[in-house]
Amino acid sequence: MAAISAGFLMITLDATIVNVALGAIGADLGSAPSIAQWVVDGYTVAFASLLLLAGSLADRIGVRRGFVVGLAVFVLASTACAVANSVGFLIAARVAQGIGAAWLMPCSLALIAHTFAEPQARRRALAVWGGVSGVGLASGPVVGGILVASVGWRAIFLANVPVGLAAAWLLMLHADETPRRRRPLDLPGQVLAMVSLAALTAGFISAGAHGWAARVTLAFVICGCLASAAFVLLESTVRRPLIDPAIFRNATFTTAVAIGFLFNFCLYGCIFCLAVGLERLRKLDALETGFALLPMTAATAATALLAGRLVPRLGEWTVLVAGLTSGAAGATLVALNGGSANLGLLLVSTVPIGFTAVAMPAMTGLAMASAPKLGLGLSAGVFNMSRQAGGALGVAVLGTVLTAAPSVSLRPAFLLAACAYGMAVALAAARGRTHLSVERRQRR
Repeated sequence: MAAISAGFLMITLDATIVNVALGAIGADLGSAPSIAQWVVDGYTVAFASLLLLAGSLADRIGVRRGFVVGLAVFVLASTACAVANSVGFLIAARVAQGIGAAWLMPCSLALIAHTFAEPQARRRALAVWGGVSGVGLASGPVVGGILVASVGWRAIFLANVPVGLAAAWLLMLHADETPRRRRPLDLPGQVLAMVSLAALTAGFISAGAHGWAARVTLAFVICGCLASAAFVLLESTVRRPLIDPAIFRNATFTTAVAIGFLFNFCLYGCIFCLAVGLERLRKLDALETGFALLPMTAATAATALLAGRLVPRLGEWTVLVAGLTSGAAGATLVALNGGSANLGLLLVSTVPIGFTAVAMPAMTGLAMASAPKLGLGLSAGVFNMSRQAGGALGVAVLGTVLTAAPSVSLRPAFLLAACAYGMAVALAAARGRTHLSVERRQRR
């Protein structure tokens, strides 16, 4: 559990730690705001689009071996990020980090499902896993701000090296390998999934920089839509699809996948918009921005750790609805108070967004408990692909909404986030009621 947590902490930390370093990176390497978005999204797009392939490969070679492969790639890519001498090289190294993260995420979940077979033990393990995720996402801005101010932006990548090596050593000592399951790889489907996500993300980022009518924006959006349509058509006709449709026959798993997409869309997008907005609107530096986000990130860390006790007592659906509702309320408060001259009022408004972390282990537990026993790596890959795709599009879409207006304003982006949180609440409430009805009938 320590090895899994250390590896997972790195990939969640890297999803947000870079946000507060974008100004320092831009000043050092020279980059426009739209290019800076790719320093964040280059990692997230590669992460999301390769999760399915990594999950399938992990089932073939063994999940423990797959986790070690992910750690090796992530550590090497982090070293490359730290020595980057141009923004293009940095983005390429961030993409390589995303490839390593794509191995680590499904392998971490599959190792937990394999190691903790008893339901209560698995619940506790997933609560720890979700708590680590919350701590990583929450501490990113603060840790990033401290490292950038005291050492420099390159330190945020070098910190991964000793953590990754320690995690690999612990895993090889204490984790058992999982049974292998040979399954043909749908490489054309994988390519189409990557092109679709990358092109759509690029389209939204380009819209913020050049406008929706620009040729480059239209080209990216059209390419992304065509690739998405081709992916759906291919997956419905190929004999061995990248995503086995059978895993979506369980309504609980499908609902958890959809909620995971909306959850990360809002969380990643909101953290990015807050970091950029505080820097541009309030003229805060990296360290000041990190500490300005501390009320929200402290709430995220505390709530993620508390979720381990709440889920067994209240049940996954109740905790999930409560967490998502808190997110909707927080996004609405930020939209209302974003233009206030009182910085304290704005920062207090972000706290309910931090409380959404309680939903993370709940939706993860629902997804993995309802996943088919064979192919745990692929199921974890599908669930986390949805989450990371949501994160990539959240940064692209909400970041574009933030910067597209003549004067930068938090209100439009956070109103959109509140609507997305509301959709997630509706999905969770509807499926939760159905689940309770089924349970009552079974008891009778």
